[in-house]
Amino acid sequence: MPTEEGRPDWSDRSLGGRIRVALWLYEQVGEGQRFRKQDMREAIPGVEQIDRRMRDLRPAGWIIKTYRDMASLSPDELFLETIGAHVWEPGKRSTGLRTVSGRLRREVMDRDHHRCVRCGISSGEEYPEEPGSSARLTLGHINAHAYGASAAAENLVTECARCNETAKQLTPVQFTADHVRDQVRELSKREKTNLLSWMALDRRPMSKAEQVWAHYRQLPGVEREGLRRELARMLGSEEED
Repeated sequence: MPTEEGRPDWSDRSLGGRIRVALWLYEQVGEGQRFRKQDMREAIPGVEQIDRRMRDLRPAGWIIKTYRDMASLSPDELFLETIGAHVWEPGKRSTGLRTVSGRLRREVMDRDHHRCVRCGISSGEEYPEEPGSSARLTLGHINAHAYGASAAAENLVTECARCNETAKQLTPVQFTADHVRDQVRELSKREKTNLLSWMALDRRPMSKAEQVWAHYRQLPGVEREGLRRELARMLGSEEED
């Protein structure tokens, strides 16, 4: 049955999983509040891949952060920072839905060396200015983020979740143009030249070592440790056990 405000009831099993999750978050959690995945699963049982249904809300403007984005969260907690499009409304039910296959996702991330093309961070790396907050990679559109935009590889780039969000969520304190201009003036001529080339491309090209680093970050921990020790031996600086 609809609520008094005319919204569908999140417990209505005839609704799609994405809509039920959105309604539950809207009514039972609310913006600026934490919740647990287990609470969501218990409230909406029987929905296949319910975590994915929740993630499907992000392209519709919903900002849901995990412990990888906020150091204060525990692994089983999430934080509903922003409620996006009301996808339960008839005219908005397809908002944000774009089909990006697993193959296309891998193709784009492999092309971008599994690194955010905006800030250069790799998956799982800690933001230098935000100790305790690690990067999570996602896909973003090259053109303005409008729903229904092409999901072809040439219109997609790898971005960290922070860069993918609106400028309002980029950093806790926003830099002004004057602040950045002062930083530019402090750079050497070579650094200014590099920066200008990055501005022209709207991305920072990777060196060969950075490309290897990005691929190295995708390996399991045991394999990373093995490679680290192998490189140390190559350089004649093998650490003592």
